[in-house]
Amino acid sequence: MLFEKISVVNERFEIEHDRYVGIRDGRIIYIGAWRPSGDWGETYNGHGRLLMPGLYNIHGHAAMTLLRGRGENLSLQRWLNEKIFPFEDKLNDRAVDAGTRLAIAEMLRFGTVSFSDMYFFCQTSAKAILESGIKCSLSRGLTVFDGSDYEDTLAYRDNLDLLKNYNGAGDGRLKIDLCIHGEYTSSPKVVEAVARHAKETGSRVHIHMSETKTEHEACKARHGMTPAAYFEARGLFDQPTTAAHCVWLEDGDFEILKRKGVSVAACPVSNMKLASGFAPVPRMMEMGINVGLGTDSAASNNNLNMMQDLALFALLYKGSTGDPTVITPAQALRAATQNGAIAQGRTDSGVIREGARADLVVLNIDQPWMTPTIDLLTNVIYSAQGSDVCLTMVDGKVLYRDGEYTTIDIEKVKYETQKETDAILAQL
Repeated sequence: MLFEKISVVNERFEIEHDRYVGIRDGRIIYIGAWRPSGDWGETYNGHGRLLMPGLYNIHGHAAMTLLRGRGENLSLQRWLNEKIFPFEDKLNDRAVDAGTRLAIAEMLRFGTVSFSDMYFFCQTSAKAILESGIKCSLSRGLTVFDGSDYEDTLAYRDNLDLLKNYNGAGDGRLKIDLCIHGEYTSSPKVVEAVARHAKETGSRVHIHMSETKTEHEACKARHGMTPAAYFEARGLFDQPTTAAHCVWLEDGDFEILKRKGVSVAACPVSNMKLASGFAPVPRMMEMGINVGLGTDSAASNNNLNMMQDLALFALLYKGSTGDPTVITPAQALRAATQNGAIAQGRTDSGVIREGARADLVVLNIDQPWMTPTIDLLTNVIYSAQGSDVCLTMVDGKVLYRDGEYTTIDIEKVKYETQKETDAILAQL
């Protein structure tokens, strides 16, 4: 495919106009001001359109689309214990399949090309991911509330199967990570065992950390250290790790994250909705900590529209710090794209440059709310809507375009998700 005379977000996260961008064999192989020679197949008219890197949603629980709207107006612990855990106890493969496919459809619709997921029934999710064409770093959620060894858990057995049969599948689109749900849902020996397993297999790690003040302070009471110090002491951060939330970090925690190269998944909408607070992102960025963006689940967000999270991410810290210069549009968009790709270990993705993977999104910028164009990048962050996405491409393959999905039967998926949700609710 050849994008013709289109505005482009370049690798410096600046706007260039009237560019030709050529895609072949899943990669960007030409960017220039002149039309390249040769047969490119389809030519895409770029008038009134912006080509930007696809969005990376680096923390979520896809199948929780099944719980959209359940457990409203509750604190995190009440939300989990009263509404979420009882529902999840009734999950099965059919429900997770439907919920995951719906989540993927929603993400593709709003320009997400890759996501990091932590949940259950992961073999089912893996099949849905591979069939959809999207990218994912998938981890099997691990919770241990007793004295069990890691090797005695179902999660361990699932991890062995996932690493053997799915890691790197789909030409690398699917990656398998290891997971600790959180300090408060595991034990020290299990954390150490997962750390060893990650090191032995070269796996990345996905965790929740310091999401609420209660969680953070309880960890200090139990172990005499913060969650970040606790995970570091048990070797978990010896492998590349994405830590979701990181709302209640203390001074020494920032140094740990920087020293160990931990990526942070900031989830501003979910954190504010559950009244957990919000991550101290400006300080993280000042220290060079890699910060990406996550929606968390549709149960706590309540959607997977990254454009909404992107706008809040760019606005939140101006209001909370009283400094209008923090989190520039370029920093915000980089967090939602290239930084997310870095967190997933996808060094050839997340940016528009020759040789990079063709994971791309086209926005319709010929809109009243995108006019006038004084600073197009500012418009993208503060004015664009998720519905402005008119094309989502992964590895050079168009997965969504102008209301149509190429790999998902959206009407079937919506029907199945409602049916499975109703069946579980009838049991509660």
